[in-house]
Amino acid sequence: MIFYRGENLRRGVYVSMNSLRVIAGKARGRKLRSVPGDLTRPITDRAKESLFNILGADIQGAAFLDLFAGTGGVGIEALSRGAERACFIDRQAQAIETIRLNLAATGLEAGAVVLRRDAFKYLAGPPSQAYDYVFIAPPQYQELWAQALTGLDQNPGWLSPDAWVIVQIHPVEFKELPLANLELFDRRQYGSVLLLFFARR
Repeated sequence: MIFYRGENLRRGVYVSMNSLRVIAGKARGRKLRSVPGDLTRPITDRAKESLFNILGADIQGAAFLDLFAGTGGVGIEALSRGAERACFIDRQAQAIETIRLNLAATGLEAGAVVLRRDAFKYLAGPPSQAYDYVFIAPPQYQELWAQALTGLDQNPGWLSPDAWVIVQIHPVEFKELPLANLELFDRRQYGSVLLLFFARR
C-alpha cells in the first residue's frame, strides 16, 4: 500500500494538491478545467501517471471509453499519449461543457466524441464499436461502479478481445462481484484511490 501527501478525501470528492493537467504526450503540461461543484472526483496526478505507466505503449492506436468522464482528464490523457480515439460519456451538462473546453484547450478534439448520456443506458444498448480500454469512475459510495461493470459484463460486445476495464473507487467500496465474462487480474492502491483491472475471460 502506498500513501502520498497531498491526496485526501473531502466532501466525497477525490482531490489533489496539484491542479489538473495533462501529464505526458502531445498535450503535456496543458492545464485542465475542473467541473464546477462537487459532482465529480478527478483522479489524482500520481494515480493517473501510474495508470498510464501500466498501460504503456499499448495505449497508442487504442479506442478508449471514458465513462462518468467528469473533466475528461483520463480520456484526454489517453489521446495525448497516442490513443486513436476516445469517447467521453457523462450525463451532467456542466461536465460535458468542461470536457469540450478541455479538449479545445489541448487541441485533441479530432480524436474525441463527447456524448451527454446516461452511462447505464449507453452500456445496455447495442454496441456501436469495441473499445480497447474502458475507464469507470462514477460518484462514490453508491455502488455505481458495480452496476456499470455488471452492465459491461452482460454486454461484452463493447469490448475488444484483449480489452481492459479499469475501475477507480475508494478502497472501502470494493467488493467481489459475480461476473461471467470479466475477471479481476490486478489491483493497485494509491492513497485513497484504488484501481481495479479487469479483462475478458
